[in-house]
Amino acid sequence: MTPLEKFLKPMPLSYDYQEWKKKSYTERAKKVCQNWALQGYGSPISVTIFYFIKIIFYVFMFFWFCSFSNDLGGISEFSLWWTKTEALGKFIFWTVLIEIIGLGGASGPLTGRYAPIIGGITYFLRPKTVKVPLFPKIPFLGNDSRNWLDIGLYLLLLIALIRVCVASDITPSIVIPVIILLLICGLLDRTIFLAARGDIYLPMAVCFLFPLETGAGLKIIWFGIWFWAAFSKLTPNFTSAVNVMISNSVLFIPSCFDNFKKSLFKSYPEDLRPSRKANNMAHFGTFIEFVMPILLITFMGNAEITFFALIAITLFHIFIFANFPMGVPLEWNVIMVYGAWMLFYGNPAFNPLDISSPILIAVLSLSLFIFPILGNLFPKYISFLLSMRYYAGTWAYSVWLFKGDAKDVIEEKIPKTSKDVLVQMEKLYETDFAEGIISMILGFRLMHLPGRLINQLVPKAIDSIHDYRWIDGEALAGEVVGWNFGDGHLHNETLLNSIQKRCNYKSEQLRVIMVESPQFHTQNLEYRIYDAHDGLIEKGTGNTRALKDIQPWE
Repeated sequence: MTPLEKFLKPMPLSYDYQEWKKKSYTERAKKVCQNWALQGYGSPISVTIFYFIKIIFYVFMFFWFCSFSNDLGGISEFSLWWTKTEALGKFIFWTVLIEIIGLGGASGPLTGRYAPIIGGITYFLRPKTVKVPLFPKIPFLGNDSRNWLDIGLYLLLLIALIRVCVASDITPSIVIPVIILLLICGLLDRTIFLAARGDIYLPMAVCFLFPLETGAGLKIIWFGIWFWAAFSKLTPNFTSAVNVMISNSVLFIPSCFDNFKKSLFKSYPEDLRPSRKANNMAHFGTFIEFVMPILLITFMGNAEITFFALIAITLFHIFIFANFPMGVPLEWNVIMVYGAWMLFYGNPAFNPLDISSPILIAVLSLSLFIFPILGNLFPKYISFLLSMRYYAGTWAYSVWLFKGDAKDVIEEKIPKTSKDVLVQMEKLYETDFAEGIISMILGFRLMHLPGRLINQLVPKAIDSIHDYRWIDGEALAGEVVGWNFGDGHLHNETLLNSIQKRCNYKSEQLRVIMVESPQFHTQNLEYRIYDAHDGLIEKGTGNTRALKDIQPWE
């Protein structure tokens, strides 16, 4: 490839796509997994630059919003005000705003958005787009078509967030509307609540209702995020997630890193189970994410221990940031680092034990204790975000299989901003090349340990892979509901029922495989197979421990 092609065009596949299409499912799966192991999604350099520019804009706007405050200042005076709670508050509410607009995580090419590069606001302000209600079976609350009430509430939420961002002082009176509107919008459409990352930013917002306890509340939230993220990695699934992330990392694109990437597998290309090196890297990352926050919360006031623990946690987040994980939660990594230094180093006196407000204690207990425990034990009922089971390879997922040109019905029947991902990519690349790149999503799914259950379920769902078009539920959710971030609960039965109501598929035209996140204590994976017209075909249980010793394509 020429330098210009490397800048604009994804890396070519290591095999001929037309020949690949003729092969059996197992042969296809093997090829995409071997290709992913060395080059991941193969994103061009221009994609990396896009995300860096977005982060520069994100940080610049944070400084701009801080300039409205009476107690803060400009960039040149940052050293004088960076430790103030209000500065972190500006960052938090600005982050919610950018996320709920759709320009934060789940934006850009790495989430299947090429033209336009965002969903979010382009869906949440559009009548008749598909909602994912929290209670789909309850009249009014279960309405799955966006109306003017939904649009009005979303607009009010945007205005409330902007009001906080430009306020001279963050007071409870301007925070309360944000909390109320986010809860109402989330009740009517959980997509909006999750897009706002309500799992972490809502309890943070509640902290600002109690000015004397804000810093202490935020400190325990920061600790809780790290703790549960590390806890969720104490499963067989995390090592495969690390392999997938590093294979796709922009850090290791040059061919000089090929041997390193091969060393993460037992024997590339025929044995793509994680190597001992990959296991050690995964365990080291988990150790950092567990131990450093414990040191920070235990040795509050000890400047030396706090400083070195923060250095370690900062390097940890920089590594995640630089690897551009799927979903690209880059803003989250930036604010976590700033908040860590501001709360633990800049304000050692903030002590979670000083929290006395019953309401704040209840909210923190629910978000940092009850939801994570229940989500680990009963993942079917709670989003992996509320469970704080972050990048651990344990997401619920789905695969949508459209027979022939059945997918085209969605284009005709469902109002949406984004076209089919293939249609978007065909504006940039020739069809074969675009289809080949999209086929790598299969590799992404199978390289994760829970994803290997698909290999047992595809023959139960359809007779011949050659008759169907494979679309990952993440891509479909991004296209139909306007946001996707690894949460399979956004593309489960609720979305299937909404699509079938509009598209009226006949028997065998659409088959959907849904797999739940593994239970922490049993590692069981509950699955369901549906026909859009005929309903449930089969349900059962798999187990990630049984998948650990087989190849991703077996």
